[in-house]
Amino acid sequence: MIGHCILSHGLDSSPDATKVSAMAKVAQTMGWTSERLDYRDIDATRDIREVSSRVRRLVDAAHAAPQPLVLAGSSMGAYISALATLEVDCIGLFLMAPPIALPGYPTTLAARNLPTTVIHGWHDELIPAADVVLWSKMRSDHLILVDDDHRLSAHVDFVAQEFGRFLARLQ
Repeated sequence: MIGHCILSHGLDSSPDATKVSAMAKVAQTMGWTSERLDYRDIDATRDIREVSSRVRRLVDAAHAAPQPLVLAGSSMGAYISALATLEVDCIGLFLMAPPIALPGYPTTLAARNLPTTVIHGWHDELIPAADVVLWSKMRSDHLILVDDDHRLSAHVDFVAQEFGRFLARLQ
């Protein structure tokens, strides 16, 4: 095993979601182990304050995970993965369609300074690309903008390939 990845799905999604499944397959092919956490029970409450429960579940899993560790997530999964880096030791962060702020939740997107790749759709209907560009620029993150919407469904294979390149750079 080279390292371990924890992959976090978005709201209204599941651990079997297309992007995180493709990423897990790439990680395994490269000799990394991975796990896909399930947040559906928390998401079912529809209470924005429960974001902290998602973060806590991820932090607990990260503390129990083998090292070195990479956190990755899509949308809400990206948001909590970023916040979790403030509490856990990890070597990389891979974010897809990260919300910079959540209406009704007091914490804006924050992450420890570590190797980070962000993939975002130019036509994201939920999270303006300009907000993600600004956030990534302030951190000097590797940002990839694609001709897609929030789900990045036209770029699943591309996302998985970029995740593989990201893991390779960390080795």
